[in-house]
Amino acid sequence: MAASDVIKTSLERNWGMVDRAVDGLDDAMLGRLIDGQVNSISWLLWHMTRVVDVFIQTRLQGKPQLWSQDGWCEKCGLSEDPETTGQGWSAEQVAAWKVPSRVVLLGYFEATKAEARKYLDGLSDADLNATRIVPPATEPRSVSEMLGILVFDNVTHGGQIAFLRGYFEGRGWFVP
Repeated sequence: MAASDVIKTSLERNWGMVDRAVDGLDDAMLGRLIDGQVNSISWLLWHMTRVVDVFIQTRLQGKPQLWSQDGWCEKCGLSEDPETTGQGWSAEQVAAWKVPSRVVLLGYFEATKAEARKYLDGLSDADLNATRIVPPATEPRSVSEMLGILVFDNVTHGGQIAFLRGYFEGRGWFVP
């Protein structure tokens, strides 16, 4: 199995779990906060999607993000700033965030996954070994290292989404 296949398989399995975790949840459940200290499913899905968009489009390909190019920033009611990912937001900022509709969140998630798949399908082993400096880092990193960071972030937040689904809906939601 090629290294790029491992990356794709990891992301696809995680995305499939997230798809199942959000299936059937309405806007209210997606935006539900437990205690003001735990991010909502909506926020986690939005943040996870933003990270994929930032990494795949900008950091790895040097292209405009779908966030601004396709108007997802307006649909989400947020700044066009390409670094708006929610990273570093306080609990107050997360709580004050106006949750986009399920349709908007899932639309952005699907569009971003499609672009990531196109990019990953075209990667060779030589591409994975290529290095570049991506701010704020000052040291070069390989494409495979950056994709490893992306997979880690996605699996972390995908697991949080799945946990919240189970917390809200009870056991058994993942059983087909």
